[in-house]
Amino acid sequence: MNARYLLAMTAWFERMDPGTHRRIKGLRLVTAYGLAAAIGALHDVTRDVPASVSVGSLAATFALWASVSEARATRPESSRDLAVLCLAAACGAFSLAWLGPWFDGLGRSGAEFILVSGAFFAGYAKRFGVTGAGIGSQFYIGQVAAYVMKLAPMDTWAIVVALLIAMLAAIGPRLLSGRAEHPVVLPALASQPVYGKQAVSPAFAMGLQAASGALAVALLNAAFALAESAWAITACVYVVATSAVGTADRVRRRIYGTLVGVPIGIICLPLAEHAPLLVWSMAAIAMIVYAMALPDRYDIACGAFAFALIVTLAASGVHSIPLLAARAWETLLGGAIGWLCARLVFPLRSVPPRDAR
Repeated sequence: MNARYLLAMTAWFERMDPGTHRRIKGLRLVTAYGLAAAIGALHDVTRDVPASVSVGSLAATFALWASVSEARATRPESSRDLAVLCLAAACGAFSLAWLGPWFDGLGRSGAEFILVSGAFFAGYAKRFGVTGAGIGSQFYIGQVAAYVMKLAPMDTWAIVVALLIAMLAAIGPRLLSGRAEHPVVLPALASQPVYGKQAVSPAFAMGLQAASGALAVALLNAAFALAESAWAITACVYVVATSAVGTADRVRRRIYGTLVGVPIGIICLPLAEHAPLLVWSMAAIAMIVYAMALPDRYDIACGAFAFALIVTLAASGVHSIPLLAARAWETLLGGAIGWLCARLVFPLRSVPPRDAR
């Protein structure tokens, strides 16, 4: 029976990634994350950093998502992009750490208003191609990481150390993978986004849509005290696509994936206490599946990431089911808000190739 399941899983992997290059990228994500976390846990590396800051977690976040966004074919180009992407994440963390105290007077959601700027940049930077899209995404991710970890100006050195560790952890595995990976091409932006008779650039419209959703969630948090509002904002940012129809499709797929991945992760919660090594192994496999599915099967990618997030949080000591469930339903809330913003804020329409000239 076990052999049959193993054969079925192997066959599924082959269908998802017949060329193995996405599996290699998935292995690189896991390696970069683990390497950054391990280096960041060394006392000699972090002895001058405030004890309240987990440099390993911050560096692992930078390295993981830089590896996700990087999409070049050669080692020199990839290494350059990974360094730039890690730097973009650090800049995002710096922006929130330094500006956060200025917004604390606005209440519990004060710092979230800073995330609105990162949300806009994540959407607008797509006009500069795959590297630009990655830089915008990394800037926002850096802000979210700093927000979740409650970083302040005194943690500046911790961000610098995390940046250096992340660069090392992200570039090293890419140098070893060589030409086994294939570059990714972003879909073309719509050429004629129109709202009434007023035309705006597609990238600017996407930035406004993401920022509007982020602002709406921040205001909801101020009014109703959402438990995990940062996840709702993140959902708003990453469901925005190059057209309103594309955004609706991404929202639908994200909902499907979240509704499958989160319950499975919650079912596996007992393993986090009794078999943490198994849980981390399952999370690593889930991230490999995430890398394989992301270009073509956004629903599977979202489900794999949701599962990995739940089980790693549980392995790290977070066992509150209401808190873990809040990350699920608030992600769905953010996706719905993102869809509304895509329909109402300078909606984009797909343009056939013959009209895009």
